[in-house]
Amino acid sequence: MMALNIPVGISNFTEIRSNNYYYVDKTNLIYELLQSPGTEVIMITRPRRFGKTLAMSMLESFFDIRKASKVLFEGLDIMSHQSLCEEWMNKWPVIFVSFRQVDGLDFDSACAMLSSVIAELFNEHLYLLDDERITEYQRKTFRNIAAGEATQTELKNSLRLLTTLMNLYYDRQVILLIDEYDVPIAKANAGGYYRQMLDMMKGLMQALKDNCALKFAVVTGCLKIAKESIFTGTNNFVSDSVADSRLTEYFGFVQSEVDEILKDADIFNQSENIRKWYDGYHFGDVDVYCPWDVMNYVLDLQRKPDAKPLSYWKNTSDNAIIRSFIDYAGSSITQKLETLLSGGYIVQQVDENLTYDYLHSSEENLWSILYLTGYLTSVRADELENPLPERFTALTIPNEEIREIYETTVIRWFDESAPKWNRSVLFDAVWKGNIQELQGELNRLLRRTISYHDYKEDFYHAFLAGIFAGAGYMVESNKEYGDGRSDVVVKDQINGRVAVFEAKYTRQLEKLENECDEALKQIENQMYAKQLEEDYDEVLCYGIAFFKKRCMVKNNN
Repeated sequence: MMALNIPVGISNFTEIRSNNYYYVDKTNLIYELLQSPGTEVIMITRPRRFGKTLAMSMLESFFDIRKASKVLFEGLDIMSHQSLCEEWMNKWPVIFVSFRQVDGLDFDSACAMLSSVIAELFNEHLYLLDDERITEYQRKTFRNIAAGEATQTELKNSLRLLTTLMNLYYDRQVILLIDEYDVPIAKANAGGYYRQMLDMMKGLMQALKDNCALKFAVVTGCLKIAKESIFTGTNNFVSDSVADSRLTEYFGFVQSEVDEILKDADIFNQSENIRKWYDGYHFGDVDVYCPWDVMNYVLDLQRKPDAKPLSYWKNTSDNAIIRSFIDYAGSSITQKLETLLSGGYIVQQVDENLTYDYLHSSEENLWSILYLTGYLTSVRADELENPLPERFTALTIPNEEIREIYETTVIRWFDESAPKWNRSVLFDAVWKGNIQELQGELNRLLRRTISYHDYKEDFYHAFLAGIFAGAGYMVESNKEYGDGRSDVVVKDQINGRVAVFEAKYTRQLEKLENECDEALKQIENQMYAKQLEEDYDEVLCYGIAFFKKRCMVKNNN
């Protein structure tokens, strides 16, 4: 029976056929990690759903002295390194902890969740209490932590205490594996308790500093939080991000692996479809597929041969950081998003050392986050017409799945944030008949609006209707009035006034004024306003002509 490891785990198997499994061998990751003599802490940052947790599970199975894992690795690449296996396989005490679930509406609830995670970890090692060499203070602290009753100070020192006691028990240094280390910080930043959680995590990470009980540590996450922010004083620190090339092939599927999976699943005819939807990530000098997506689609195809590709990734990542940038968006961000959505690329400086409290200090940070979390990828140097300036990266949307996320999610966020913008000046201009002020406000809003498709009248109709939505007015679109259907009618019932808008679109800038006049004529000829005059004290009519992100406004005064 063949086994499928998605993409690097040992004990996590995914079925792709009834009673048939397939194996993707990523075990040489172990060999590569051990080729850094003197390294104490290795940080690996990759987007979510690229196999970080399964990689850590594999490392635990390989190193942990409490396991007998040789049978799991038989026939895999790592077994060809005989002397390495003799020295490292199941010879070291291992601590494996994930902070993926640490979340809360406030610091107290998040801290309680963290306490629960650490308590569960300590309960895995209750045997350490049998060691008579443990001091009474250590024993008491251990029991407090294991019972979920630890103080904040005890929580901060918990990983250091556990490494110390395991080192004492086994008389061997400890390998520490920390998965999703940045999740608590990201959640705290979104929840408004960043400083408190940062202080807590800095305390926990002191287990990585000058710890004689530690052999080495591997830390994974999405973002490489600046060393000065959380890893202060950590020695012999090595990082591997999406821009590096040493470990790239071990996270995600490379083309040869996808080809083999599709052949064995007898769906190789879907290879081009899968490439367009789930390939396109360029990590270091390697192109990779998102393994989560590939395997989900393979499973769907096996159940239903005509299944269409889906965005499996959409609801699996925490988008709070990206969402928070929308409120800061200016014309530069919207223009660049349109370039990306139209299939182009943007050239940006990427900062891999971020601190959450300064995320919004620069627009550059948005593009850095989108790159580091997998919403953008780098363009290969050989695909660029000209060499890039030093420290700059060309960024593009990797595939159809991520493009769909932008189209359905990011653009919706912009639409949702539009009503939050201060529209009082625009409303005043409408009701006072101030066409210059109205035109200026509309142009400012247009420059903040995402639109990368062909500009059409229905886009501008929706744009006008959206401006007045949720502002206390009755908004009607394409409703029959007079002898036709007006584009947008906005009714102010309380003050007994109504505004009628007719929108036109032109592909030539010099025709804006003519189109404005045509719009006003249509309002008059079709008698849109006539029916409204009986019910409202004041009826204002506006003809608006649009050209891309510019408009001209005229009224009937």
